[in-house]
This record gives sequence, C-alpha cells and structure tokens, in this order.
Amino acid sequence: MKLPRIYYYYRKDLDLRAVPYWKLTLYLFLTVSFVFTIAYTYGRIDQIKNLTDLEKEILIVDLNSKNDFSQDKLVQMLQDLNVRFPHIVFKENNNLFGMKQATVRVNTALGTQHNHAYYETWRESVYDYAFYQTRYLSGAKTEGEYLYVLGQSYAEDPLYVTKLRNEIEKGKLRNLF
Repeated sequence: MKLPRIYYYYRKDLDLRAVPYWKLTLYLFLTVSFVFTIAYTYGRIDQIKNLTDLEKEILIVDLNSKNDFSQDKLVQMLQDLNVRFPHIVFKENNNLFGMKQATVRVNTALGTQHNHAYYETWRESVYDYAFYQTRYLSGAKTEGEYLYVLGQSYAEDPLYVTKLRNEIEKGKLRNLF
C-alpha cells in the first residue's frame, strides 16, 4: 500500500513538490506534543488548585488545635477526615490504631517500635490511618466487610475481629460517632 503524498505548491514556479515524509512526521509530532502539553498543563493547574485548597483545610485543622490528646479532639478529627468506622482505636507510641509502618503507601510514621509504627503526635497516627483506609479499605462498605478485611489482611491474632467487636460493644464506642 502506497502512502498518500502531500505537496507544496509553489506559485512563482507553478510547481508542486512533495513534502518529505520526515517533515510530515516532525510536524505531526510537534503538533501532537503541543496539544498534549496544553492538555497536561491545564490538568495540572486544576490539580494544583485542588491541592492548595486541601492544604489550606489541613492547616486550619492543625492551627486551631493543640497536640494534647483528648477523646473529644480525637472524635472531632476522625469526623473531619471522614474516617469510616472510627470506633476502632488503640494507643501506644501515639499509634491509635495499632498500625504497622507502611513500606508501599504514603505514611506519616517516624519508624517502628515494638513491631508497630510510632508517630510524633497522635494526629499523625490519625492521618496515617486515613491514608491506610483510602488505600486498602475503600471497597468495604459495611462494618462487617471492614472487619473481615482487617481480619484477613492485617490482624495477626486469629481472634482479633471477635475481640474488637467485644471491645466496641463493651465500651459503647459507636455512640461516640
């Protein structure tokens, strides 16, 4: 199959001359690159605007509260971050959720101590838990599904889910939210 040709028309000479394929390829490449650059830049500008709004929101949360831990502050922060099933908590080394230090996803942990992540503040633990939920638990729509995923993929104790449910009921933790 023979490719169609594009010609230059030279009025002065009343002549048609074929445009070399390499020039056509270059023009096409430059045009497509220009269009993609414009599209990418426009998309990035929109993302940067959204990121700036998000950073402002997070800064407001950080600036309006102290790092002193209280149950009321924890409840409010979990609600502000829209953390699902927030009545599942644990506290040691500012680690409210018994998180292990992540190696693949974004995290806020400073390191590992006693086989669990440790954080500078309890707030860093809440942010890390929100990142964990977003990455691994977004498909769980009910508390039962959520606990099932935790039991299958996270918990080391085979009775973890049972113990967790007992603690939630005994402490009436659902009532906090």
